[in-house]
Amino acid sequence: MTKPFIQIMGMVLLAVMITFTVATKGFAITPEERLDDPKLEERARALSLELRCLVCQNQSIDDSDAPFAQDLRRLIRRDIAAGKSDNQIKDFLRQRYGDYVLLSPPLTRSTYFLWITPFAILVLGVGVVALSRRNRKTPNSDHKEDSA
Repeated sequence: MTKPFIQIMGMVLLAVMITFTVATKGFAITPEERLDDPKLEERARALSLELRCLVCQNQSIDDSDAPFAQDLRRLIRRDIAAGKSDNQIKDFLRQRYGDYVLLSPPLTRSTYFLWITPFAILVLGVGVVALSRRNRKTPNSDHKEDSA
């Protein structure tokens, strides 16, 4: 295959992925879930984007079609309509499901692992690359050994 063909196919694949990502945004929330007040609905959507679907993992409950996510969205809207603050709702969900329910969990003793692991993997990867480059022989060093 030629390089231009691969580049074109890569761009087509990217366009298809973007189209499906944009086209499916917001389909998880059904019309009967929506609040009548646009400001309250906006608040509910913002809060839903901060919470992780524990079934889907790494997908917000706003984007998830899972029944669990639907239940949490209904709970959030019910609590917002009852006058609870965002912090009260998040605190309730954290008490019930743990810090993992938050897409950006706070840095606490129990979440050190969640925060440190990506950086540890990055440092490990850089170390492996550095060691492999250091141990790799250069073409010039092979010629010097042959001539000796």
